[in-house]
Amino acid sequence: MKLATLKDGSRDGSLVVVTKDLTQCTKVGHIAPTLQAALDNWIICGPQLIDVAVALENGSQPAERFREHEAHSPLPRAYQWADGSAYVNHVELVRQARGAKMPDSFWSEPLMYQGGSDSFLAPRDPIVLADEAWGIDMEGEIAVIVDDVPMGATPEEAGEKIRLIMAVNDVSLRNLIPGELGKGFGFFQAKPSTAFSPVAVTPDELGDAWDGKKLHLQLNVDLNGQPFGRASAGIDMTFDFPTLIAHAAKSRPLCAGSIIGSGTVSNKLDGEPGKPVWEGGAGYSCIAEIRMIETIADGKPSTPFMQFGDKVRIEVKNADGHSVFGAIEQTVEKYQKGD
Repeated sequence: MKLATLKDGSRDGSLVVVTKDLTQCTKVGHIAPTLQAALDNWIICGPQLIDVAVALENGSQPAERFREHEAHSPLPRAYQWADGSAYVNHVELVRQARGAKMPDSFWSEPLMYQGGSDSFLAPRDPIVLADEAWGIDMEGEIAVIVDDVPMGATPEEAGEKIRLIMAVNDVSLRNLIPGELGKGFGFFQAKPSTAFSPVAVTPDELGDAWDGKKLHLQLNVDLNGQPFGRASAGIDMTFDFPTLIAHAAKSRPLCAGSIIGSGTVSNKLDGEPGKPVWEGGAGYSCIAEIRMIETIADGKPSTPFMQFGDKVRIEVKNADGHSVFGAIEQTVEKYQKGD
């Protein structure tokens, strides 16, 4: 089953069920007006939404055209957005870039930050920021939406609570990060609003590409129309989603609708930090990684962070080449007072 939220002028939008090919949708306000409402009562709403999805596929359900640019992030806002760093290759590279050592514990316990969840970006809306000097970067990721997770849940118990999966652009302002972390109190200004894919899908929709712990599909990241990242989400993921969810629930319960991110998808593949797509490698899901590779090779980075007017596209395709979650496609724009 595929679910999306259409913009309707309200904060939380209108929930729709979407066809597998992402071309048609139908509103399901009679079941749940919003995705959060459905998640709050998933034991009842989930089966009813599945019935609608089946009817939509066989043509017995009234439908309208689904347009990705009319969709908000599946959850336009959420009670919780906690992003991990499951791909330790990424953590190594970005810490090297700012001269920070890599503690051994990073290989045995997930790193996680609590992001702002009150104002997610729609997947086709611009990334509006005030200053290019902040070091604007995209981060291509995968995320899951969970049902209620009790405090102290084991990874096995946590994995059973995964309800939906989606793609992510976790925007980062790299040049603000060192100053904030230097204060010893974590990210805040360096992590502006995040965007999620137009569609969130249930695990069963992914078939063999989902093993209950990881998504075994390629995450495609394009920058200004050119391939930038082609990393596999199922490779080099040190901490799988059940482990990340259990980590987040160690000292608190997670409420239905909480979003847990994988962190930037990052592959070594050749045993080294990785190669750009244009050199035959898997590329990178963020600019910070290639800048570190350039620094290792040349003593300084040569790839700039995103500038006003730059466009990023993030998309996952299945084995048949069809889009799974729809595409995140965003242009960086300058913030004008009053926006």
